[in-house]
Amino acid sequence: MEEVYWRYLFQGRIMFQGVIFMINDDILAGESKNIEFKAERPKDSFKYMKTVVAFSNGDGGKIIFGVDDKTRKIVGIPKEIVFSEIDAITTAISDSCEPIVIPDVYLKTVDDKTIIIAEISPGKQRPYYIKSRGIQNGTYIRVSGTSRLAGRDLTAEMYYEDEGRSYDRVIRRDLSVTEEEIQDLCQQMKKVAVDNARSDAQREAVKDITKNILLSWGLLAEAEDGSIHPTNGYVFLLGKDDFLSMIQCGMFKGNTRAVFVDKREYTGPLWEQINGAFQFVLRNIHLGAKLDGIYRKDIYELPPDSIRELIINAVMNCSFLQNSHIQVAVYEDRLEITSPGSLMPGVTLERMKEGYSKIRNRALAHAFSYMNLIEAWGSGIPKIMTAMREYGLREPEFIDMEIGFRVNLYRMTEDEHLVMQDTIRDTDQTIQDTIQDADQTIQDTIQDADQTIQDTIQDADQTIQDTTQGTDQAALKAKLSGEKLTDKEREILLLIKKQPHITQKEIALRLGWTIASTKYYTKKLKKQHVLERQGNNQKGQWKILIKI
Repeated sequence: MEEVYWRYLFQGRIMFQGVIFMINDDILAGESKNIEFKAERPKDSFKYMKTVVAFSNGDGGKIIFGVDDKTRKIVGIPKEIVFSEIDAITTAISDSCEPIVIPDVYLKTVDDKTIIIAEISPGKQRPYYIKSRGIQNGTYIRVSGTSRLAGRDLTAEMYYEDEGRSYDRVIRRDLSVTEEEIQDLCQQMKKVAVDNARSDAQREAVKDITKNILLSWGLLAEAEDGSIHPTNGYVFLLGKDDFLSMIQCGMFKGNTRAVFVDKREYTGPLWEQINGAFQFVLRNIHLGAKLDGIYRKDIYELPPDSIRELIINAVMNCSFLQNSHIQVAVYEDRLEITSPGSLMPGVTLERMKEGYSKIRNRALAHAFSYMNLIEAWGSGIPKIMTAMREYGLREPEFIDMEIGFRVNLYRMTEDEHLVMQDTIRDTDQTIQDTIQDADQTIQDTIQDADQTIQDTIQDADQTIQDTTQGTDQAALKAKLSGEKLTDKEREILLLIKKQPHITQKEIALRLGWTIASTKYYTKKLKKQHVLERQGNNQKGQWKILIKI
């Protein structure tokens, strides 16, 4: 029995120590989306009540009393008042918030000082607000470690999301729609669906849509008197409201928004906006190539399907209630796509990467699915992550900005781009060599070929070889003079001269270069007959063919 007692006591101490470590980590990390510090309980409860409702309207959080918010120093709560403070905090929160918020308030001892933690769970009846200030002036959200007024638009969005409704399905009784307009939309959508089909089978599967289908999707709605009206989704889909429905695109010099290089704004039907933004990105990123059999295949530095998928996702999850637009920005180091509206309740970055999704604009999602703009809800993000890995690029960066959501796709570095250009040249040469080999094989199989033709071909080949050799000799003489060596070429040759057995990886480490830069310059020197590699990559050695 005694052994069991001590075992449980020991385990309890371990669990307690674990909690202490977690608290210490929270304090060291500073205030954030889910953490706020108070040196003491403010006499004016409003100073922390706005944080309480902000946590309730978001993903929850902790208010830690007894920690200075500027220095992160644990000042503690006097032990003689700690329990009365817990009661005061609990009562204030329960009495001040609408709907009622029930906090979990408890104390902890850290570094021999007592702190009070008020833990607030994510609310299930959003929006939450401070009762005395009303819903318009008392609804708060959490943004970058601070609590700020939500405003009318975000408050309305919480109502829709909490009730499981979709803003794009809200009926527009102020607008009317004719049978001709409905029929025209159905025809346009079918054409888009056929154009976006990826196979004959998918193209044949496209069926006609009708008014009843648009009603079931929520693009149209029936009023109490039986009349048919468009919904917000109908308005957004056709771009009837230019302010609400627009994609802004920009190309910037460098990695900030200081200098515009190109700028476009796309309006009209959403499928045209998406295509316009997609083409804008393709025009402003690098185009390379790869070998597919004996054919050269153009390939962009970023996967085009991923670019298109992210733009479509931005539209489907855009909060049209906010007074802002989807933005697509191209920088030297990345592609940045930003959509108004944070992650939907219950969606986290981790779950999203695993394929979990919640669509904000469900009426638009139905339309996009029919038009073959999306394949399956929730599958896009895992596919994008896989595509970026296959391209040899870093994982996409996902940023939840509370009032918006951003995705960054990082581009090639300059050295990587140089290597890609070199690869293109090698690809072109490989294609040419392959074609020449094929021609030679055909010639060899012809038994009765005219000898004169063969001689002519041989003479032509010899002329080409002589010309190439002459060019190579001229280049070599230039190199032998030492005048044509760049600083970087001379630097790498001097290192190799000292260490002939050095590997490319070791060269990169010694010179502080990237491996891509090292490969680029060694390959360049070999092609110019300045440098050659004898033996394999691991056990071989370099030979310098000129005097340096």
